[in-house]
Amino acid sequence: MNAFIQSAGFLTSVQDLGRAGFRQSGVSIGGALDAHAMRVANALVGNEDNAAGLEATLGKLRLRFEDQRVVAWCGGAFTVRIGAADLPPGHAGLITKGEELIMTAPNAGSRAWLAISGGIDVPLVLGSRSTDLRGNFGGHEGRTLRDGDTLQLGDPAISPARMAEMFGDRKIAEWTASSAWVTTAQRDRFLRILRGPDWTRFTPAAQTALVGEPFTVTLDSDRMGARLDGSNLERVNASDLLSEAVAPGTLQVPPNGKPILLLGDCQTIGGYPKIGHVITVDLPIAAQLWAGDLVRFHEVSLAEAQQLLREREDDFARFRVGLSLQRS
Repeated sequence: MNAFIQSAGFLTSVQDLGRAGFRQSGVSIGGALDAHAMRVANALVGNEDNAAGLEATLGKLRLRFEDQRVVAWCGGAFTVRIGAADLPPGHAGLITKGEELIMTAPNAGSRAWLAISGGIDVPLVLGSRSTDLRGNFGGHEGRTLRDGDTLQLGDPAISPARMAEMFGDRKIAEWTASSAWVTTAQRDRFLRILRGPDWTRFTPAAQTALVGEPFTVTLDSDRMGARLDGSNLERVNASDLLSEAVAPGTLQVPPNGKPILLLGDCQTIGGYPKIGHVITVDLPIAAQLWAGDLVRFHEVSLAEAQQLLREREDDFARFRVGLSLQRS
């Protein structure tokens, strides 16, 4: 069965959790910029964590479905409707044959992740269904979606009869996920960082400015990285560096002193000094940054970053158990 793209929006692409294991060949991880949001949405509709869904940027998305499905979304402050019913973030919704899902532009944040029961059944490329927009492969024909596209859907794990039983006479499920997981757009954007391997290459004034002053996201930002404007982060000396591995969350500083926060489509190596690295649990906040947003950084220890990630993974495991009990 299929989903039909009535309106593709500003920038919508098929994404899963990314393309792991190929960075040594220069292939970026890619995938949903907020992998945790994609996992939560997939869990809500009965999919495996890595099922392919949609990443929508700035909304204005409209889909029509050929059969009955369960859908859920997480992300910025979007408005999503199934027919005449509002679908809040972090809730599963039942959509019937011929019905439309409409997503409009957000009041805050920039991206949303939509899961559909059964997932989007596009071919695997290097172990992933994600769209690599720079390499033009994966996803749906290696590109963003366009009006009139048709997406083939996989077979849902939950039968239509069980779906109807679960929802009863309701269209929107009452059970939901943590609000911190499903609505990641924040007015005060604080990103926690670890000191990078090149921290001491920067002047004390630059180190203080990074964690003490706000930075503004500039227009030339995309899925590869968010370019930031603010105080110039000056180095102790301007000597060249050998290119080294980088990853989503790395804060690089080019010669102009303006930091770049790397995101999911970032390159695999880079030669700019790395002053810091955003911790994993804060990457969902980073994924919502858009031109004009203000962001501040706060330094934490590696032990604290690891503990926060362990706690989130433990909470997610319990969330999965709770959903299985809800469906039993």
